[in-house]
Amino acid sequence: MVAELNFRINPSRRLTTITVIFPAAPTALAVKILIVEHQRRLGQFLKKSLSERTYTVTWVHSCQEARDALCETSYDVIVLDLNLPDGDGLSLLQEWRKGGFNEPVLILSARDAVQDRIKGLDLGADDYLSKPFSLEELHARVRSLLRRQVAVKETVLEHQGIRMDLLGRTVEHDGVPVELTSREFALLEIFMHNPSRILTRTLISEKIWESHYDVDTNLLDVYMSKLRAKLETSPDKQLFKTVRGVGYHFL
Repeated sequence: MVAELNFRINPSRRLTTITVIFPAAPTALAVKILIVEHQRRLGQFLKKSLSERTYTVTWVHSCQEARDALCETSYDVIVLDLNLPDGDGLSLLQEWRKGGFNEPVLILSARDAVQDRIKGLDLGADDYLSKPFSLEELHARVRSLLRRQVAVKETVLEHQGIRMDLLGRTVEHDGVPVELTSREFALLEIFMHNPSRILTRTLISEKIWESHYDVDTNLLDVYMSKLRAKLETSPDKQLFKTVRGVGYHFL
């Protein structure tokens, strides 16, 4: 471990003090949950309850706020109310699925008829819980969705001629092996998990550098340039498009 040494001289005692500061070890990224719930008391209650289980929780009140939240970062689980002030939760869910958003969605709604549950599941929900509900059951269903997400995680990703083996840590492009550094591999993995989707600089940076990334640097641009040089071997086959002021689009 690298230490930073600070030397301080006390004139009165003529004593040199050495302070050794060890950088804190990076922590694993917390599980992120998005709550889309228009009822203020219930939204506050859900956020507090799930936050106490060490999840990182974002609570929004409307369809538009939910869209904005998903543009900023990705979530491990979304808890979705259906009766929102600016639209229907089912329409929002259908919009997400058509747009390629694969985050697990738990519908939390007062609509408890069988047909409502069937419609929600058919439109892409992963689970459905009717109001009123048991808080412990909600926690159990969230844990179930998280376990399911890990269980079905792909080990080989393929898109646009790129084949990425997450276990073997190898990458091929049109059948030709591509040598990537560990940081380049991690960067490509984010895009391979989100094909045809625009990813913000903030989202990418959080995944790669966690909380140690300085948004004012061009570090991400440097790594993107290296990745492009290794994968975009033909000028007529662009894989990444820069979206000015937003991030990158993996075509």
